[in-house]
Amino acid sequence: MKSDSKPVLDEVKFQQAVSQLPPRFTAEELCNIITLQEDPLVCLELFNLASKQPRFRHNDSMYHIIIKKLGAAKLYGEMDDIVNRVLDVPHIGSESLYNTIIYFFTEDRKLTKAVNVYKHMRNSKNVECRASIRTYNLLFSALLSRGSNSYINHMYMETIRCLFKQMVNDGVEPDIFSLNSMIKGYVLSLHVNDALRIFHQMGVVYNCLPNSFSFDYLVHGLCAQGRTQNARDLCNKMKKRGFVPSSKSYNSLVNSLALGGEVDNAVNLLWEMIENRRAADLITYWTVVDEICRQQRVGDAMKLLKELQEKEFVDNYTYRKLLHKLHDNHMN
Repeated sequence: MKSDSKPVLDEVKFQQAVSQLPPRFTAEELCNIITLQEDPLVCLELFNLASKQPRFRHNDSMYHIIIKKLGAAKLYGEMDDIVNRVLDVPHIGSESLYNTIIYFFTEDRKLTKAVNVYKHMRNSKNVECRASIRTYNLLFSALLSRGSNSYINHMYMETIRCLFKQMVNDGVEPDIFSLNSMIKGYVLSLHVNDALRIFHQMGVVYNCLPNSFSFDYLVHGLCAQGRTQNARDLCNKMKKRGFVPSSKSYNSLVNSLALGGEVDNAVNLLWEMIENRRAADLITYWTVVDEICRQQRVGDAMKLLKELQEKEFVDNYTYRKLLHKLHDNHMN
């Protein structure tokens, strides 16, 4: 049975750490001690001890290191208390400190709190506390990891879209990660045309050219919508730019070509995929074999399977599984 008890402070370590502090220590001296201290509860106790000292004031660095220590140890409740203190002190705060807070809130799946910190940054009168490209990318990454179905992604995509608009309006130049986040988000929420719009603005409106991820997200998204010709054109453009499609892109396109009746093109792309050391999955192998059989070419399907086995691209277990399925579906 899992214990719900909280971790206990090691008093010996705490006293050893206290003994290293000079009389009337400064925030910088305390920060140095906490930085070297591995036990997060000792760090917190030192922080609390300093808070009780007359005329002692924690600075940005002090808040930053204690939040890092507590967050890394997943002591999120304790971290939350410190964060509330940070947000209540007008003169405390920096872009890097707030980004650290946002990062650990997203690690704890507290997206609402992360967004509230972002809003605090945006409303700050101190320009050094304003949201940076790293701030936005932390939020994009967290929002895109929230769900696997298109409805959930559609809901979060609206938040991502608003964040992106605020980012651009505030004069923060999008980088390749933020632009790819938009493309990925639109694809996951089934708004492929919006993803294509962002893609075509890269290098024109935005000072970033598409990379392999930009192409991969779109090839997969177009295939998922049955837009095989568009996906093939984009895949060819990708290869002309020197990028090798991912396994996911290849699998998607091979499947789409086979299901569309273009089995010879699917087989050619399958071999290209293998030559480029991209792994085909069981679904892809079966789709190609099955569609060849549907064209009354069972012999060709068996020949392809045998060749894949002989060249050790499929193991014996997968070969037998595919062969039995072929017999059951097309030779009875």
